[in-house]
Amino acid sequence: MSGYGLDEEFHLSAILEKNLKVKGFDINVINASVSGDTTSGGLNRLSWLLEEKDIDIVILCLGANDMLRGIKPDFIRQNLNKILERLQEKKITVLLAGMISQETFGEEYKKEFDQIYPKLAKKFKVSFLPFLLDGVALNPELNLKDGKHPNSKGVDLISKNLEKKLMNLLRN
Repeated sequence: MSGYGLDEEFHLSAILEKNLKVKGFDINVINASVSGDTTSGGLNRLSWLLEEKDIDIVILCLGANDMLRGIKPDFIRQNLNKILERLQEKKITVLLAGMISQETFGEEYKKEFDQIYPKLAKKFKVSFLPFLLDGVALNPELNLKDGKHPNSKGVDLISKNLEKKLMNLLRN
């Protein structure tokens, strides 16, 4: 999550790192996201990310922008599958953060899209957060005026949701 419309201190990576350090975890969170990114963009940049040394955990949360553009769910799944394969080849632990489709493109699209993340989590046996924006999506108090991007309060809630999963991974 790139932090669209927010000062850097309110980006998810900064909040997540700060909160986990307060809880005693000595970590560095790298923000490898790009505003408006798609699964194709993430896959294309993956080699760059994997050049970094000492990456223990990757939080994979791509696909929302694909969905907003109406990209076919099978194409999204293929890209995420390739990313997960590469991360497992490198023995990097993954937290897969899922998304849920809007109904803009119809019931069939929503059904196919919404199955991507749980199926991949099961296939790759990775830690899974079913909906990255749980409690934030469609809540005007937690989003910017565009209604799509979280504000700093929304980012705080997303961070708390991720922290629960990450703390389990960091303790192992």
